Amino acid sequence: MKRTKIKDLLNSTDFGGEVTVKGWVKTFRNNQFIAINDGSSINNIQAVVDFTSTDESLLKRVTTGAAISITGQLVESLGKGQRVEIKVKDLSIIGDSDAEKFPLQPKKHSLEFLREIAHLRFRTNTFNAVFKIRHALAFAVHKFFNDKGFLYLHTPIITASDAEGAGEMFRVSTIDPNNIPRNDDGSVNYKEDFFGKATNLTVSGQLEGELAAMAFSDIYTFGPTFRAENSNTTRHLAEFWMIEPEMAFYELQDNMDLAEELLKYLVKYAIDNCSDELEFLNSRLLEEEKQKPQNERSEFDLLAKLKFCLDNDFERITYTEAIEILKASKPNQKKQFKYLVEEWGTDLQSEHERFLVEKHFKKPVILTDYPAAIKSFYMRLNEDGKTVRAMDILFPGIGEIIGGSQREERLDHLEARMKNLHIPIEDMSWYLDTRRYGSVPHSGFGLGFERLVLFVTGMTNIRDVIPFPRTPKNADF
Repeated sequence: MKRTKIKDLLNSTDFGGEVTVKGWVKTFRNNQFIAINDGSSINNIQAVVDFTSTDESLLKRVTTGAAISITGQLVESLGKGQRVEIKVKDLSIIGDSDAEKFPLQPKKHSLEFLREIAHLRFRTNTFNAVFKIRHALAFAVHKFFNDKGFLYLHTPIITASDAEGAGEMFRVSTIDPNNIPRNDDGSVNYKEDFFGKATNLTVSGQLEGELAAMAFSDIYTFGPTFRAENSNTTRHLAEFWMIEPEMAFYELQDNMDLAEELLKYLVKYAIDNCSDELEFLNSRLLEEEKQKPQNERSEFDLLAKLKFCLDNDFERITYTEAIEILKASKPNQKKQFKYLVEEWGTDLQSEHERFLVEKHFKKPVILTDYPAAIKSFYMRLNEDGKTVRAMDILFPGIGEIIGGSQREERLDHLEARMKNLHIPIEDMSWYLDTRRYGSVPHSGFGLGFERLVLFVTGMTNIRDVIPFPRTPKNADF
């Protein structure tokens, strides 16, 4: 018989019919009740086998992790916790699993342990939920922009430019490390390399995105980006995915409006399409919270936190206003911040961002008009000559989730800024052409996809929302 997905059977009312399911054994109780999951749903289906008429040697092979095929009658369940079950007529083993060696036993495993077996953690309920939500959010990103008439652009993964000016990039080279060609001054002769120049893995698709926006008006990229930043934290990855729209004829206000609309759309899409997964993760989070002291528990559960972002208009304030609020705040006055806010020009830390969102405004916040000195070269300089039209969106539990700006469309201002930062103008001539030939005001932003998934799932470590995390000293699987 043709296989039916478990998700469809759990919603079926076609009782009495014969069905076939294929999946992996989660548990086998009393030599009679088999819980099977095929990945289509976070919920298992129960199959009831008559052990008195089934070969004992076959039943011994029904172990946790084994892949099996079952054909039987779909019936209403008499047991608690499930609506339907399968009365087994035929059982066969597709793939055996040694119960003593299989790492995922029917018990709760720590997330740290599961990271060590990332190739198997998909089979747990937690990661079934997380990656279903990740898929839904990725689909929703494309739907949002497609419905708005944006063009999806594939920007290069190998590039010779550093969009952020940070210099923390992974080199791409075919040069033999045991026979490096050198110039007379001892520097590496990249003319002998594959591309004839120094190249890196991209840190952003923004600059190339701007080129396309000058022809299509509205474009977006959604691809992998890389940072060779030696940060072993719960918030950093060396390889992650970025959503980066670029829009011609958009000024800062338009940029903020689009970013807020996008975030609310994505959160609502997850709520509307991943209810089972979110309910599971919410219950998981509530159980974890019970283990914490009262003063360390979250103010919101997961579902309330998501609703919090949908129900509130984002607060919009300038960086200067934020600095005054932070300087006067109790945590700053009582020196409870790890990084004290003492003067204008300070680069805000996650603790400052979360204070503004979670304690002061109690809603998502958009900060604008940052000091030029702490922002990238491409951001439009304000009339005061010291701030730029930047915007960061801050979310509860996360801090910055989106960073963007109105781009500097004036050629003279952009060249002056690049000179000050020692960015080679000749090498960026292709980028400056957008300001030479029909320049227009334009804006864009970057949304770190893993930060978004972290927020929507309620997970606390970014390594748990990407299938195979790449971090310092770790490139397993």
